[in-house]
Amino acid sequence: MELTHIEHLGIAVKSLETAIPYYEEILGLKCYSIEEVADQKVKTAFFKIGQTKIELLESTSPEGTIAQFIEKRGEGIHHIAFATTGVQKALEEAESKGVRLIDKAPRKGAEGLNIAFLHPKSTMGVLTELCEDPNENK
Repeated sequence: MELTHIEHLGIAVKSLETAIPYYEEILGLKCYSIEEVADQKVKTAFFKIGQTKIELLESTSPEGTIAQFIEKRGEGIHHIAFATTGVQKALEEAESKGVRLIDKAPRKGAEGLNIAFLHPKSTMGVLTELCEDPNENK
């Protein structure tokens, strides 16, 4: 698997409106994008620190995975995302090594990235996202 860097850390929050001021006013980061990903029932806010991003995730539905995560575990780190040069190839490699997949094929995520998730039962309890910028290699 060819990973290039940590793309972002996903943090589940109850409210972007409440969480964004902490990152801006206390940590001094700047929210550069807020986006809704309707098919994932989530609204995201992004901050950049160095090459890595922080993605705040607010559920837009009580049935959304973020709402369920917060109900079970509370607010906090939801996933780690790694940048890769080929999500499909990385998925195939992970599966061939016995890793359980959530996504068998990449799908569109926030910021136009192709994304896929590895199941935390196969990754030491850490929900792992693989990301690929479809415009990066052009």
